[in-house]
Amino acid sequence: MPLIEVKNLEKTYLTDDVKTEVLRGLTFSVAQGEFVAIMGPSGSGKSTLLHILGFLDQASAGDYFFEGKRMNDYSETELARIRNTKMGFVFQSFNLLPRTTVLENVRLPLPYSEIKESLWEELAGKAIKEIGLSHRSDYRTSQLSGGEQQRVAIARALVMGPEVIFADEPTGNLDSKSGQQVMAILSQLNQKRRHTIILITHDTEIADYAQRIIRLRDGRIESDKTK
Repeated sequence: MPLIEVKNLEKTYLTDDVKTEVLRGLTFSVAQGEFVAIMGPSGSGKSTLLHILGFLDQASAGDYFFEGKRMNDYSETELARIRNTKMGFVFQSFNLLPRTTVLENVRLPLPYSEIKESLWEELAGKAIKEIGLSHRSDYRTSQLSGGEQQRVAIARALVMGPEVIFADEPTGNLDSKSGQQVMAILSQLNQKRRHTIILITHDTEIADYAQRIIRLRDGRIESDKTK
C-alpha cells in the first residue's frame, strides 16, 4: 500500500468570479521510504500540491489517500493529529522563533502531542544531535547562520518521528555550501532512517539528491522518472 496516493487531483481558486486552475488531474503515488523531488517553473503548482499532501489545504476535486485512507474521510481532529505526529515540514523561510534557543524551537511540536513532558528534552536533544548541532542547543536561533537555522528547522520537523518530511525549497535562502549540507542531512534521513522525503525545488542540482523526479508544468505532470 502506498504511503501517499492521489487520483485525478485538481485545485481551482475562485477570485471575483475568475477561475484559476492550479492543479489539473494529477495521479501518482509515493511509497514509504521514497525520496521524491517535485520540480517545475513558478506557477506550475508545486507548493499548492505540497500543501494538499501535507493536509494544509484541500483539493477541489479528485482523491488523496494517506496511509490508505481518503483525506476527506479524516475528521479535523484526525487531520491535525496526523499533521503533528506523522508529517514534518521544512520551509524556505525557516519559521523559527528568533529569541528562543535551538532546544526550545525543536521542542515546539511536543506540547501538542500525547508524549509525556518528561521526555520532551530527551527527544529534542536526539533530533538536534541528528542534524549535528548539539553544541548549539543553548544558542538563540538568531545567533546561528542561515544553514544552521535550516538544520534546526529539520530537527523540529524530525522531533515527532514523522513518516514523511515535506521540504518546500529548503535551500532557497542558502548559499551553495549550506544548501549541500542541508541536502546531505535530508539524504541521510532518507537512507538511514527511512523517512519518506517529498522535496519541492526548481534547482536541478538539489533535485539530483532525490531518487525520483516529478516535473509539473501548468498544473499537470510533465514527466515522472525514477533514477
